[in-house]
Amino acid sequence: QVQLVESGGGLVQAGGSLRLSCAASRSIFSINTMGWYRQNPGKQRELVAVIFSGGSTNYADSMKGRFTISRDNAKNTVYLQMNSLKPDDTGVYYCYAFTRAAYWGQGTQVTVSS
Repeated sequence: QVQLVESGGGLVQAGGSLRLSCAASRSIFSINTMGWYRQNPGKQRELVAVIFSGGSTNYADSMKGRFTISRDNAKNTVYLQMNSLKPDDTGVYYCYAFTRAAYWGQGTQVTVSS
C-alpha cells in the first residue's frame, strides 16, 4: 500500500504557474506508474500526465508543452510543473499511483482566474 498527499494547489491568474507535489508514504522506486488526474464537478476524472519508473512520460494533448511531470525517487515525490495556465485548467488535481492496485491522494484544488 501507499498513501499519497498532494500539495501546491491554489488560486492563480491565467498565464501563471503552479507546481504540485505528491508525497508518498513509502519508496516510489518500485512503483511503475505515477501520475496526475484532474476532475471538475459533474465530469469524469481525466488524465493530465503520467510518468513511468524508467522516466518516460505521457501527457494529455491539451497539457503538452505547458505541463511537466517529474519524479524524485530519493524524496518519494512526484511533481507537476504547470505553466501558462488557462481557466480551463481549473479543477481538483489528484495524484495517482499504480502498484498491484490503484491508489489516489485526496486532491488539491487549482483555480485559474481569467
